[in-house]
Amino acid sequence: MVESIDGRIDCGMVDKISGDEYYTTLDSLDCKASVEGRVTMEHYYALPEKFIAKDNTPIGKKETFRAIGRNDFHVCPDSRGTLKWKSGIMDDGRPLLILTSENAPAEYLNYLREKGISYIVTGKNGIDLADAMDTLGNDFDVKRLAVLGGGLINGGFLAEGLIDEVSLLLAPGIDGREGWRAMFDGIADQSKLPTKLRLQSVEKLENDVLWIKYNVEK
Repeated sequence: MVESIDGRIDCGMVDKISGDEYYTTLDSLDCKASVEGRVTMEHYYALPEKFIAKDNTPIGKKETFRAIGRNDFHVCPDSRGTLKWKSGIMDDGRPLLILTSENAPAEYLNYLREKGISYIVTGKNGIDLADAMDTLGNDFDVKRLAVLGGGLINGGFLAEGLIDEVSLLLAPGIDGREGWRAMFDGIADQSKLPTKLRLQSVEKLENDVLWIKYNVEK
């Protein structure tokens, strides 16, 4: 993630205080697969119209479908099954994989299969991220996954104890606007203790950006 020094991650803002460091450092982390939050995926990648089921009968069980025998997936969490897609292959050539819940309409899975889109159904009222990660590793051969935000999906992975490393680009600027997401956000449990990190390295990049890497203490 790249953020201002006050922890904000709005893309339009951080683009003005950094260069191409986000992409070059991400490439060096050797993560073939990545996951981005539903809001980010809807804004940048999904079709503008929403999927509207004619029959809202929920899926009601765990299910997986692997449309293609690769492991470099672009993963999108969509717990209610609302996003529509041009195809099962993203513009960068990687296959799409949807995480959804058992509460999504069963009709949505037919749509995904017709589009050649892989999916994992897990969790009754929302996506069970821990089980989804086990399934990604065991059934889809994903061994290393980059979590690319936004703040809510980052916070969801953090709350479930699913983050092993933090790769942070600290850009030389301050946002300060009210109401914008932080790098990790949305955890409702006010009693949650901070997640402790162990510094791995610090490197100064171009444009006065600091690349800070941490290991998460388990």
